[in-house]
Amino acid sequence: MNAQKEKRGIDRPVVLATRNRGKIREFRDLFQGSGIQLKGLDDFGPIPPVVEDGLTFEDNAVKKARFTARVLGLPAIGDDSGLTVKALGGEPGVFSSRYAGEEATDEENNIKLLRAMEGIVKRDAAFVCVLAIAVPRGPALIYEGSCEGLIIGEMQGSGGFGYDPLFYYPPLDKTFAQMSGDEKNRVSHRGKAMAELKGEMDKVLTWLQQRLAEEPF
Repeated sequence: MNAQKEKRGIDRPVVLATRNRGKIREFRDLFQGSGIQLKGLDDFGPIPPVVEDGLTFEDNAVKKARFTARVLGLPAIGDDSGLTVKALGGEPGVFSSRYAGEEATDEENNIKLLRAMEGIVKRDAAFVCVLAIAVPRGPALIYEGSCEGLIIGEMQGSGGFGYDPLFYYPPLDKTFAQMSGDEKNRVSHRGKAMAELKGEMDKVLTWLQQRLAEEPF
């Protein structure tokens, strides 16, 4: 009985270090059946914000995971993801969520991107996602995924979040915002990073069990 329980999951929840409801919804869908109870930051009281001053997505993902794990005393997942556009030298990159300012809305970020892309013919872009899993003390596990597409000239679709209405994925002839949740999870940067993680889920659970056994609950 205990062995079966250990095989299915761990004895405490894992915190996704975000308040973004779109991300939490996607992660819960992707984690379904894994034996892991996933919570978001809104499931807890106020905690200090993480200063996302890393130079790369991995820097920020690890920082968010480790900080959240230490503050809450629970294993945590830090997800740093964003859009890189070749013609803009990789922008908005790690500044994707605050491209138009620290308190910018998705619409404001999209409008700024459209203005930056005016007159540009080559519109290649990629979404990148890095996942870091950390416990209150010790190292972190890293998983990464990316998805290539194009930036279109106007927002299309009402689903998703972030830059989804502008990110066109040629193989499905849709923007991310026009896809169903299942379609997006199969091809997206986050879906690919999660697929890599889920492919090693047994190893991840064993790693978490071993690490958490060494830490107070």
